[in-house]
Amino acid sequence: MMTITLKLSKNTQEKMIEYFQDKKRPKTPPYALFQADEADTVVTLYESGKVVFQGISADIDAAMWKQMEQKLNPGKKIEEKNSNDKKKKDKLEHKIDPKIYYANTIGSDEVGTGDYFGPIVVTAAYVRKEDIPFLEELGVKDSKKMTDEQILKVVPQLIKKVPYQSIILNNKEYNEKYSENINMNKIKAILHNKVLLRMKTKEPNYDYIVIDEFAKPYIYYNYLKEASTVVRPLTFLTKGEDKCLAVACASLISRYIFITEFDKLGASIGVFLPKGAGPKVDEIGLQIVQKYGFEKLTEMAKLNFKNTEKIKNNIDK
Repeated sequence: MMTITLKLSKNTQEKMIEYFQDKKRPKTPPYALFQADEADTVVTLYESGKVVFQGISADIDAAMWKQMEQKLNPGKKIEEKNSNDKKKKDKLEHKIDPKIYYANTIGSDEVGTGDYFGPIVVTAAYVRKEDIPFLEELGVKDSKKMTDEQILKVVPQLIKKVPYQSIILNNKEYNEKYSENINMNKIKAILHNKVLLRMKTKEPNYDYIVIDEFAKPYIYYNYLKEASTVVRPLTFLTKGEDKCLAVACASLISRYIFITEFDKLGASIGVFLPKGAGPKVDEIGLQIVQKYGFEKLTEMAKLNFKNTEKIKNNIDK
């Protein structure tokens, strides 16, 4: 089923309301002016002016009202979204290159960059092509798609087969490094370069070095312009965990180390630390400051996150 969304002007909306007067459904979704049936298409007009066409012939019906909008409002740019375009993009992003997937690869990935508490962990892993069936059997995939419990079970088996190098950057070190000139992505680039250099030195028989793309190649290399040695060539892949098992392994191992270090950090002050950077994080951050003083956050948290400002604003309340 196809879904197309158009943003239409008031005069076009009025034409639609008139046209669909006898085709409206008895029930109207929240914030909608009407919902109607047009052959194989369900049409919903919202108060915002957005019209959603859903069905087999959604493209035909949307095209008709798009023409009407152009006729009534010549020269006005029409906002349009097509679910098929997203599917094509997703399919393209997930396309696997067999040359890379079935090769001897070094891959790197990181975790912890979106968590207020806990370290940043960057890992490079080396996967031999003869180990690919074992890894597939083990169910290796992106750590974001596995629960912490699954990761804690799988990774001890994984690291028996897969050589790896990891760097743990604790928050005290992170806060010392972070500045206007050194942002999160620059720190990540430096750490990736270090683990990849270590890995390729230990395992020189690789076909590709793959990095999960968090910055465009020219930006990534620009971050490393002061480094004495820069690992090249690299293959940059979006959603690299899905396209290269070495990146997937690096992701899982990083997550495994992160979970272990995260639990140690909470245990060190007798507090259960929440992951992420949501409201619960603010609550626990405030409790830590009230009990140990603001300086304690330097060891526990990434101070450049917005959570820090929220915690400061609530200290005296």
